[in-house]
Amino acid sequence: MSPRGIVFFDIDGTLVPTMSSSSFLARRFGHQAELDAAEARYARGELTNQEVSTIDAAGWRGTSVRVVADWLDELPTIDGTDTVVAWCHDHRIEPVLASLAWTPVSHAIARRHGFTANGGPTPRIEGGAFDGTVEVHFDEWDKRDRALHLAADRGIRTDRCCAIGDSRSDIPLFDAVPASLALNAGTAARGAATHSLDTTDLRDALPWLEAWERALP
Repeated sequence: MSPRGIVFFDIDGTLVPTMSSSSFLARRFGHQAELDAAEARYARGELTNQEVSTIDAAGWRGTSVRVVADWLDELPTIDGTDTVVAWCHDHRIEPVLASLAWTPVSHAIARRHGFTANGGPTPRIEGGAFDGTVEVHFDEWDKRDRALHLAADRGIRTDRCCAIGDSRSDIPLFDAVPASLALNAGTAARGAATHSLDTTDLRDALPWLEAWERALP
């Protein structure tokens, strides 16, 4: 059956709570300190996501796609993720990833938990390995636009969508949908969201989701 609504979920800081997925991978690539510094500058508004992606992608050079996929099998996600995704499917709500995480990360989390992957920056692959460059850049405005485009493709009006995220990259999408939840969020995202919640278990977001679902037009 077609979905009645869509919940857009951020990845880094939301579904992956302890560190960014890029930092998780950069530790294995060997450039975590450089990447963490770049992400901190992005959080302060000193770098664009394109600049951070370029810095990060250089560290992927020469690593095979298969190795990165194996690493991503170990990427930790917040407790309760599978329960919340199951609730979404049971209520004909499509759980969609809306994130600035790399597309291999989005696809890995989508396969593991049952989300729909939907965009993100894409590292270039050459001969079965990453070549150290970015094939497709993706920023917070692309994140919003890709989310709204998917909803339109599904025939879902924006007033039947909501978003869950934690950082400045979520603000354009928060501003575009009628209901948003700042989960373990920074000050800027809290100010932009309609509600906020601090928790180590995504199941604690279910009362908010249930209230949103009951109020769907």
